[in-house]
Amino acid sequence: MLQNYLPVFIFMIIGVLVGLVAPTLGYLLSPKRPYPEKLSTYECGFEPFNDSRAPFDVRYYLVAILFVIFDLETAFLVPWAVVFRELGWFGLISMGIFLLLLTVGFIYEWKKGALEWE
Repeated sequence: MLQNYLPVFIFMIIGVLVGLVAPTLGYLLSPKRPYPEKLSTYECGFEPFNDSRAPFDVRYYLVAILFVIFDLETAFLVPWAVVFRELGWFGLISMGIFLLLLTVGFIYEWKKGALEWE
């Protein structure tokens, strides 16, 4: 049984090693020449002019959440398409309901003006 999962374990070990070794090498080998401009506060290329705790438009969050929702839709569609023939009618109806709910949500957001940027 363990022999079946050996390639998976090797892949995970290589992934962890690359994830640890690459940043460590970058830190150790990178040039370190700090100067005042490099160490200054960076905020879109200009000096900060307001308090960092100032409220800002919630539409940024809304757009991010909408992106995640519709990105996850794609993440569910790909595996479904791979095993579509094995799922039969049950899989087709299930995905149809899923896409219908997403479409209804999209239309609701559109009607409420969540996608409008003024």
